[in-house]
Amino acid sequence: MKLIYQHLLSFLLIILTTISIIGYAELDYAKNQAYEQNFHRMEGYAQSLGSLAVAQENSGEDTLSVQFLDQLQYVLKGEQVHLQIFNAQNEQIYPKSLGMKLNSSVFKLLKKGREIRIKNNNVQSFYIGQTKDAYTGVLIPWFNNQKLIGIVWIGSTVRNVEKPIMMAKRNLLNALLISLLVGIVLSLVLAYYSTTKIKRLSRATEKVATGDFDVQIKHKDHDEIDQLASNFNRMVRELKKSSEEIKAQEKRRDQFMADAAHEMRTPLTTINGILEGLQYDAIPEESKPKSIDLMRRETKRLIRLVNENLDYEKIRSNQIALTKTVFDASVILHDVKTQMMSNAEKVNDKLVLDVPEKIEVYADVDRFKQIMVNLVQNAIQFTNNGTITIVANRIDHGAEFRVIDNGIGMSEEQTKYIFERFFKADPSRAKLGFGESGLGLAIVASLIEQHGGKVKVDSKPDEGSTFTVILYDQGYEQFVK
Repeated sequence: MKLIYQHLLSFLLIILTTISIIGYAELDYAKNQAYEQNFHRMEGYAQSLGSLAVAQENSGEDTLSVQFLDQLQYVLKGEQVHLQIFNAQNEQIYPKSLGMKLNSSVFKLLKKGREIRIKNNNVQSFYIGQTKDAYTGVLIPWFNNQKLIGIVWIGSTVRNVEKPIMMAKRNLLNALLISLLVGIVLSLVLAYYSTTKIKRLSRATEKVATGDFDVQIKHKDHDEIDQLASNFNRMVRELKKSSEEIKAQEKRRDQFMADAAHEMRTPLTTINGILEGLQYDAIPEESKPKSIDLMRRETKRLIRLVNENLDYEKIRSNQIALTKTVFDASVILHDVKTQMMSNAEKVNDKLVLDVPEKIEVYADVDRFKQIMVNLVQNAIQFTNNGTITIVANRIDHGAEFRVIDNGIGMSEEQTKYIFERFFKADPSRAKLGFGESGLGLAIVASLIEQHGGKVKVDSKPDEGSTFTVILYDQGYEQFVK
């Protein structure tokens, strides 16, 4: 069933249910009021007749003569009121009916002064018996100085009493029909209003499913559907951003695959050429040591490329168990300077350490060294004839390390992706034999995240870059995903 019909049906059900409840309550009230008024009227007649009967008995006259009762019955006939009178011996004296008596248990109740209301004598036949037309009325005893002198049954037809109830039913039916017509119109308007918004959402969703992330739905923040539209717009914006990031990563991955193929093909071609030269004695004897040394360097280069990929996958999937201890980082930083000095000298870079004599840090020793080596390698790669400074100091509940260079720097757009896998800020500069895979900084970010630390970069084109690493003390590590 279409949503507009579901809304229409639900609105109509609510209207019908409400009117039915109100109508039932109103009819029940009208019915009770009609019977209550009739009972009061009949009781008034009965008490008036009772007063006459007592007065006549006190004056020594016969209790309510038959002639008087016939006249009274004639008067009340127009109102469809019926009389029956019984004497103190439970004998019906008006109208005359041989052997007609009240039920003994009913008579006992009346002798005790109990008044009995009968809603329908054909249903409650136990009291007065059944008649052709159903009657509703009262049985009331008459007393004179606590002496029973008679009992009267006075009632009117049920049909006459229920006339206002039938009128109320007709009015209710008319109200129901009018309410249904008005309800259908209002329901159509409300349902159309709601479903139009949902249709807009549906059409927008279809566009997003086809890859159109420029969809935005206009809304006024009036209701939950507008709130849903607002959330949808935000979701589409995030999807667009994610799609753009995925495309950028795909582009970088393709670039990496091309670079990796090129970088691996070159050493493999070199190794294969040397092997063929050795096989066919095409290489002079005096050149063989240099050729073997070249082949060894190219083999190490291939191994390094493979290891960097394997390293990153292990770190990213938390397969590397960190053995974190408190140690003096200044010793490791001096080792890093010594290790990286030859690489820096190749491009006329100067390595400077600005660290205290002792600086404690809580980390895995080997992984800390790997982090610093990768950061220094990255700085050397993008700095020629410059200075690379390693700074370390203690902060609240942790230690801060900075690698500062005055190299080519990066744009704001490049800094967004610098820690992502395969990203190279300047591929044309990646030809120094290290860091060429675009994984070095991705490994750094992953290792620092596993340590519960932080890493950030500040950079400006042609001014250099500053990489800042914060490693926290035990118990103060940040949340690790």
